[in-house]
Amino acid sequence: MPAVDTGSTAWMLVSTALVLFMTPGLALFYAGMVRSRNVLSSTMHSLFAMGLVSVIWAAIGYTLAFGGDHGGVIGGLSHLGLDGVVGAVTGTGPSAIPTSVFAMYQGMFAIITVGLISGAVAERMKFKAFVAFAALWSLLVYSPLAHWVWGGGWLQKLGALDFAGGTVVHIASAAAALAAALMLGKRKGYGTEELRPHNVPMSVLGAGILWFGWFGFNAGSALGSGQLAGSAFLATNLSAAAGMLAWTAAEVLTGRKPTVLGAASGAVAGLVGITPAAGFVGPMPALAIGAITGCLCYFGLRLKSRFGFDDALDVVGVHGVGGATGAILTGVFASVTVNSAGANGLLFGGGLALLGKQLVGVGATIAFSLIASAIILKCIDLTIGLRVDEESEATGLDVAEHAETGYEF
Repeated sequence: MPAVDTGSTAWMLVSTALVLFMTPGLALFYAGMVRSRNVLSSTMHSLFAMGLVSVIWAAIGYTLAFGGDHGGVIGGLSHLGLDGVVGAVTGTGPSAIPTSVFAMYQGMFAIITVGLISGAVAERMKFKAFVAFAALWSLLVYSPLAHWVWGGGWLQKLGALDFAGGTVVHIASAAAALAAALMLGKRKGYGTEELRPHNVPMSVLGAGILWFGWFGFNAGSALGSGQLAGSAFLATNLSAAAGMLAWTAAEVLTGRKPTVLGAASGAVAGLVGITPAAGFVGPMPALAIGAITGCLCYFGLRLKSRFGFDDALDVVGVHGVGGATGAILTGVFASVTVNSAGANGLLFGGGLALLGKQLVGVGATIAFSLIASAIILKCIDLTIGLRVDEESEATGLDVAEHAETGYEF
């Protein structure tokens, strides 16, 4: 077999495990924010995605994303069933890692992206409808987008930068979440009852796991162990910290108390914002991205009340606003001194060229994911239906959909 770099391989194995661990973290983060009668239903969305998307990714998803380029739109079928992956090498020199590790690492991104969408449909979507949507969306939306940005597709050829998934993961999941929230309609009692989180400490634990796993998410996207991974690791932590502080400051300055859930959400917002930029910006720009994203996401949560849609766990407000903000700010703060494979942004002599490309990437991702998701959801609604009945929603999806309860009193 071709030689691999053992240090980079070890780091990528750890990063792969870290990204997988993010999905149980997401399950806790989401589950704490729903009502107690839906805690298992919410958890099941992320848990089941770990199994379902892993199989789909191995069977066909990976090859559609990374199996050679066909017109800049989709990958070929050269790696159908992961054919030719075992024994191959991705990268060269100190970044040479087994292709099996690369394929597994990328699969973890596909898993958590599906999990992110589930936050918008919590407490009212049929489980079988979610399974159908997760399977179709990961195949028909996620894999093509991954190819566009990382697999040799048209956005990569254009020169749009996305280090670890600002467009592919966050913007794409938020656009799908918006489509799902609109098509499902509001939860029973939305706007008339106070739908409070049932377990904030659970959500804080989930946010902590997400912060921990995000180092694999961002620093692992260097695909090797070296200076670039270290720089992305540093930028990730600084942006999360700045996001937390900015969100809390925004709460206080708008006359609210500094909330624990707000601090946790601010950290997540900072992590979302730095994701596309992590491998292209230095420490001070990372702080700026985190602070700007934290503030904008705080105010972004008001979108759902202003426009009247029920995004139950604020996927659009955090991942949509944060992902778009981070992608655009990459066009401002990117520097070739950090990563020679990137480009200089507006503040480092690059003019408006990169910023324009970033805007194209953001717009194309929103349009494709929103439209494709709406079509998938409509097809599911016409066949098996999307939403549980009123009695099931009132009883809670834990009992109605899974015949279990999260708590025994």
